[in-house]
Amino acid sequence: MKTILLIGDPNVGKSVLFSRLTGVDVIASNYPGTTVDYLKGRMNLHGESVEIIDAPGTYSLSATNKAEEVAVSLLNQADVIVNVVDATSLERCLLLTVELLEKRKPIIVALNMWDEAQHLGIHIDVRELENILQVPVIPTVAITAEGIKDLVRRLDEARISERPGLKDADQVWAEVGHIVRKVQTVAHRHHNVRDWLSDATVKSGTGWLAALVILFGLFWLVRLVGEGLIRYAVEPVFELYRAPIDALSNWLGSGLLQKMLIGTLIDGRVDYVQSMGILTTGIFVPFGMVLPYVVAFYLALALLEDSGYLPRLATVTDNVFHKLGLHGHGIIPVLLGLGCKVPGILAARSLETRKERFIAITLVGITVPCAAHTAMIFGVLGRYGAYYILVVFGAMATLFLLLGFILNRTSRTECPELFLDIPPYRWPIPSAVVKKTWMRVRWFLTEALPLVLLGVLAACILDAVGVTDLLANYTAPFMQGWFGLPGAAGPALLSGFLRKELAIGMLVPLALSPAQMTVAVTVFALFPCVAALIVMLKELGVIDMLKAMAAMILTSLLVGGILRMILI
Repeated sequence: MKTILLIGDPNVGKSVLFSRLTGVDVIASNYPGTTVDYLKGRMNLHGESVEIIDAPGTYSLSATNKAEEVAVSLLNQADVIVNVVDATSLERCLLLTVELLEKRKPIIVALNMWDEAQHLGIHIDVRELENILQVPVIPTVAITAEGIKDLVRRLDEARISERPGLKDADQVWAEVGHIVRKVQTVAHRHHNVRDWLSDATVKSGTGWLAALVILFGLFWLVRLVGEGLIRYAVEPVFELYRAPIDALSNWLGSGLLQKMLIGTLIDGRVDYVQSMGILTTGIFVPFGMVLPYVVAFYLALALLEDSGYLPRLATVTDNVFHKLGLHGHGIIPVLLGLGCKVPGILAARSLETRKERFIAITLVGITVPCAAHTAMIFGVLGRYGAYYILVVFGAMATLFLLLGFILNRTSRTECPELFLDIPPYRWPIPSAVVKKTWMRVRWFLTEALPLVLLGVLAACILDAVGVTDLLANYTAPFMQGWFGLPGAAGPALLSGFLRKELAIGMLVPLALSPAQMTVAVTVFALFPCVAALIVMLKELGVIDMLKAMAAMILTSLLVGGILRMILI
């Protein structure tokens, strides 16, 4: 089967083009480093099935990180290379193009973001560029499918360039400059509102102000959408669900099966939060309390990605992240971790050094609350007002900075500087935003739901055989003395390794004070779930994983004790 490789700089639209060609669901992000693992798909070309590979973004064939190493290694598999070039950044992208031409493989160039180049007053002589490169060049707009049909039609015209080889990097850059001068002209244009916003959101002063406003708006949107979904979609459905559950509970009577499926009746009826049955709490927690906030978060994240703001956020936060041993790219694992820690931890692969990856994974695993946990924080503390919610997030933000600073100081490895492309602002395409949100929500359900059900089942069995009471008695002195919590909170703490939302749900029947609930919620936030622990082990290895676990245990004990002294 013929193999066609899509390769180009980060943030030139390769993933969107890949989706157009193959129809495969992919995440198309507006920042570098998302596709560390390459993607495969198939398309029908003139009645023949061909394989399409989407390589990670790379600026050059001289790899500097894992993502670029993967991209370079995939060249050996390619029968045809589609070099995706950003028409608004021709000089930067042509470095890779010139290097690819010397590989002596059939190449065709997709000159993507053609519409944006025209909006910016950039004119490129496509025919002259074809003559100079000696390979086909097709203008495309992947996000709207403009030019895709021409690209597919001309894939058979991909050919090996006969241009003479260049000996060193100086010659390559000189050749790139010569090509750009011959084929590109830039018309004078005045700054518009979008240009002003683009400049203001990357400068240190106005950039931080914009970041605070945008991130505040992000969390406001998450809460507004999440609460709206719960009130107008989830609660009416679960009210209809109550009748068959009550009937099943009456039919089962009492016993172990009723305890496991329905759980404990509160005031003679099912309480979806406190009953702790597989068909009650096990269903309500993921679908009724967590899923609405997960949908809201991934919707907001998709808007940030497709608008082009995330690279600007990385630029603005670069100075702060350098003090934590990271550069601005470290904001990407953090933001993804706010949805789910697993993709947040995996996103650390795009960071250049082992030190950066260790710090990023440790910080995400310990100090970044996932969407499921955020939903539970709002669910159990929202009734007491915003103060206690701010205490939790303030404690975790402070710990994020302190722990990052300590980890950076204990390692002598230098952090590389940030080299980042800033794409133009774009209006997000609603269909792309909805598609991306649905893909991430679907992944969350397949990853989280089995663990939630497993956790509820385990908790029910332990409670039925008396293990819960035994653990409560055994851990009571420590829980009361150090955290200021009743001994019954001990089993909830242990179950937090399965799913945090399950653990917090187990705290609700304990009638804790707002201060006690704040301490418990914060301590739980510092423990990654079992899925995150497995991924941390895979990414860090045994030794670094143990170091991260030691940091997690120490910080949770210290933070819990300090909050107990302050609040209780």
